[in-house]
Amino acid sequence: MASTVLITGASQGIGKATSHLFASHGYNVVLAARQADRLETTAQELRATGHSATAIPTDVRQPDQVNLMVQKALDQYGSIDVLVNNAGIYISGPAEEFSLEDWHQAIDTNLWGYIHAIHALLPHFLARQAGTIVNVGSIGGIVPIPYLTPYSTSKFAVTGLTRSLHSELAPKGIHVCGIYPNIIKTNFLERAIFRGKNADDLRSRQNQVSQLVDTPVIEKADDVAKAVWNAVKHKRDEVVVGSANLSAVSNQLLPNLVQWVLRKTFQHKDS
Repeated sequence: MASTVLITGASQGIGKATSHLFASHGYNVVLAARQADRLETTAQELRATGHSATAIPTDVRQPDQVNLMVQKALDQYGSIDVLVNNAGIYISGPAEEFSLEDWHQAIDTNLWGYIHAIHALLPHFLARQAGTIVNVGSIGGIVPIPYLTPYSTSKFAVTGLTRSLHSELAPKGIHVCGIYPNIIKTNFLERAIFRGKNADDLRSRQNQVSQLVDTPVIEKADDVAKAVWNAVKHKRDEVVVGSANLSAVSNQLLPNLVQWVLRKTFQHKDS
């Protein structure tokens, strides 16, 4: 019987690329995201190539929706073998410019969304004494990044969640791994939150990230999808993706210099 993977944030970007890769390896794919039309388009693409795919529109910030999504997936496929937590939102600006609503947007999506999915699926994994949880994190969860404080806060929490769960669940037959990419060439800017000291500051932050995403050397969604697959296949604890390795090593060796560079890079009009 084919294995089944459940992927959140699956309608585009990393989630979509991961769904195609797992389907190519014979997995049934359960896709979850808020945008029902894009989600169904991805499912149709998979079904058109002969793969089993089910789209379940879900807002991972809502535990009731996540519980229902997991139950629907279990009803259809009988079991789930891999959970890929991927839904997320990018948020940038000076710390004092973020509203509490901005903070909740970041943490409710990037952290609580992961917790909701794990909480819903963990009893199933424990009953089977088998399963894999993949949390797609960020280099911003290993290296502190100024002017991305809500984002980095949520990603550091994901790193702690991942490492703690790995330690606890490994003896119970459940593999937990973290994926840590740098900024990725996807359309995440559609949902990103930017705040600034003024309109010029806000625009400069948006333009900076937009230009960075267009840089040819930036990794693509497929690169992260391959990292997820390798982590599952080879039971890796952590995978730092591509250029994020340089950021991680530099921060270990020269943390003060790296933080100075990051502050200058993201400071903009905040002086």
